[in-house]
Amino acid sequence: MRKYILLCLALSLGFFGFSQETGESTVDKELNAVVVNAQTDFPMESVHVVNLNKVVGTITNKRGEFSITAAVNDTIYFSFLGFKSQKIRVTNDMFKFKDTKVKLTELAYALEEVILRPFQLTGYLEIDVKNLPVNNAYQYSISGLNVGYEAGKKNPSAVTKVLGAILNPADLLRNLFGKKPNQMRKLRKIKEDDRIRDLLASKFDRETLTELLQLEKMDIDDILNNCNYSKSFITTANDLQILDAISACYEEYKVLNRQN
Repeated sequence: MRKYILLCLALSLGFFGFSQETGESTVDKELNAVVVNAQTDFPMESVHVVNLNKVVGTITNKRGEFSITAAVNDTIYFSFLGFKSQKIRVTNDMFKFKDTKVKLTELAYALEEVILRPFQLTGYLEIDVKNLPVNNAYQYSISGLNVGYEAGKKNPSAVTKVLGAILNPADLLRNLFGKKPNQMRKLRKIKEDDRIRDLLASKFDRETLTELLQLEKMDIDDILNNCNYSKSFITTANDLQILDAISACYEEYKVLNRQN
């Protein structure tokens, strides 16, 4: 009987300890660490740090230090121009020990040959104007940005394309928005964080967007194509402009979907 009581007590204490540890692991805390250059071990200033789970961001100071809200098992994303982006999973040890270092590796770029082919002008305005390429894309503006961008051909309009997506259940736009509701809800939260917006404004590779929205680059291109954005815009816009374009299309989709 005594052994049975001791065994039950041991199991109870073990279960209590496990429950306490599990509960603590889900609590949001301030994660403090340092970002350094993997080659030189020097601290790196102005590295963008984003918690992909909480959708909050910050940047490192002159000593490479940063502080960000996180919980155990959150994924932290690091990005800096000229360096390979990196993701790490938060562990309990990162909160217990204050000397955590994150090392970023420089990227090696191979320069490709560029061939410039100037237009052959005849000197006659009427002829030269006809030979110049014509861009059929129309201009549009995004709220909050003071620059215009390409928006594709005027007909059919973006509204017509989105309406077609609603009426056709097999349409890619409807499928993507329907299958990724949680990721698409992040759009508003991402746009509210100035640190993340600054990061996206400096990026053109869609890498950060794919991590934040959990969408493939091909999915992002397909969404923009179905929302009638031009190839020129899709290939040249920065990640912030792409985010605003997806957000505008998604909000329009939701309005039309409620009406139908």
